[in-house]
Amino acid sequence: MVEPALWLNYEEQKTWRRLLAVECRLRDRLDQDLRSAHGMTLNDYGVLVHLSEAVGGYLRMSELADRLLLSRSGLTRRIDGLVRDGLVIRRACPADGRGSFAELTKAGMDLLQEAAPTHVAGVRRYLIDALGGLGGLNEGLSRVETALEP
Repeated sequence: MVEPALWLNYEEQKTWRRLLAVECRLRDRLDQDLRSAHGMTLNDYGVLVHLSEAVGGYLRMSELADRLLLSRSGLTRRIDGLVRDGLVIRRACPADGRGSFAELTKAGMDLLQEAAPTHVAGVRRYLIDALGGLGGLNEGLSRVETALEP
């Protein structure tokens, strides 16, 4: 028999499963909004956002993968599609022949600027407005991040 301390109690389990479901449904809804309005995925939007925020509009692939919490191979596949669509270019890193940069193109910036209002409206509608504001969410998430630090 498994010790009760090894399991979440009913309320803990219900809350944990609700958090997972809400996060998944929120990402799905934001993804659907971007796909239907702009023909792009939420994941591709995230790449474009990070590149747009970087000085010069480019990042080393390894740094971009870290920021997006992706494996190097997962990022490579994602960048391949963005390159094919003309939204990003790859260029060699002059300081390291093995490294490469992902760089936002003008077409990528144009699409990002077109899609940003859709994304912002979705985040506000599905999260911020649904919560009645951010209230204690930021503080609570900060405590979770701190608990996750090594």
